[in-house]
Amino acid sequence: MTKQVATNVHWHHGEITRNDRARLIKQRGATLWFTGLSGSGKSTVAVALEQKLFELGHLSYRLDGDNIRLGINKNLGFSAEDRTENIRRIGEIAKLFADTGVITLSSFISPYQEDRDRVREIHAASGLPFIEVYVDCPLAEAEIRDPKGLYKKARAGEIKNFTGIDDPYEAPGQPEIHLRTAEMSVEEETDLIINYLRDNGYLGEQ
Repeated sequence: MTKQVATNVHWHHGEITRNDRARLIKQRGATLWFTGLSGSGKSTVAVALEQKLFELGHLSYRLDGDNIRLGINKNLGFSAEDRTENIRRIGEIAKLFADTGVITLSSFISPYQEDRDRVREIHAASGLPFIEVYVDCPLAEAEIRDPKGLYKKARAGEIKNFTGIDDPYEAPGQPEIHLRTAEMSVEEETDLIINYLRDNGYLGEQ
């Protein structure tokens, strides 16, 4: 757990509530946390889902691994400690987006169950939904796809601490949504997620 360093700081609540914002934009905020191996299709399905939600008139925002590491987390590497801090920071950002009423699409390998559980706890402490989406792709399939050529470099020893090669990936035991990308089309995946959001009351004024 990250230690609170600053002292004499307190959370300040405003006059506009989460329910007020839900009535304004006619949806409930939530974080969809896409986790899976590199090349599993996390970003692909998140991009497609963002487009589908937009077409349906719903506000979402996509947090992508590379984008975050080019900005707020540019000082972090890929050690276990840096991965943990990377996910913690992203969890806090996603929580703030969800609190505004935005459906937040977070696409990160996030290989360690403990780190993902910590993000879930961050959301739970604020009464916000955390929806774990396991983008399940066999390692052999991910290596065939290898859109960035990262597996090839990892196999050659050019990249260290690469998830699935010389660093572990801990698959979710009970994700809210389980996508089997080797068996499903992107359209099937987005439809499954949209139906989940509808069935659980996120896409509509509460």
